[in-house]
Amino acid sequence: MDKRITILQKRKYKIFIVDDHPIVRKGLSQLINQEPDLTTSGEAEDANTALESIKKNRPDLAIIDISLKGLDGIELIKKIKERYPDILILVVSMHDETLFAERALRAGAKGYIMKQEAIEKVMDAIRKVLKGELYISEKVSENIVKKFIDGKKDPTKSPVEILSDRELEVFNLIGQGYKPRQIADTLHVSVKTVESYRSKIKEKLNLNSSTELIKHAIYWVESR
Repeated sequence: MDKRITILQKRKYKIFIVDDHPIVRKGLSQLINQEPDLTTSGEAEDANTALESIKKNRPDLAIIDISLKGLDGIELIKKIKERYPDILILVVSMHDETLFAERALRAGAKGYIMKQEAIEKVMDAIRKVLKGELYISEKVSENIVKKFIDGKKDPTKSPVEILSDRELEVFNLIGQGYKPRQIADTLHVSVKTVESYRSKIKEKLNLNSSTELIKHAIYWVESR
């Protein structure tokens, strides 16, 4: 019996880190590996590498940033949950939680925390998600409840919020300087589909030309 207890005590949760900044990955990895019940099982800087690695080592939890090279964090979350529904996901990002937290939760994440939060809070978020609970800030929780009660979005928020997840992903890639063919290759869709997304984005954001769209997207990416 004592031997079984010892074995159970040595069980470590495997954490996979996806972030395009090496320093962030290293910092999170060091933080996690200091804990007796946690260990990092790998890391990646982009979605495609992450999917390949996750297939091999099947972590208990994946920490994902929203802004990645190519396919963004929201779409990565969807792909992970589609292929490996048992893997838990926590978003740790510098990007505005009022815009991305609800999208991340809808995609399948179980928590969202800003990078500027204290280290202790990041660890609290990891442990809470590992226990099967949700981790979101009071601000996000209040916004979600308000939307449910009001049945509409706050008109004071960024107009980008009215874009669908896919449209926002295309908008983000445009802002990073991707051309339609590059976007199509990254998202594995046709150029015609990309142009359709571009048209919808222009319509929703009241932009009159492709030049306005590009300028607006670049400004939005840089402001983040």
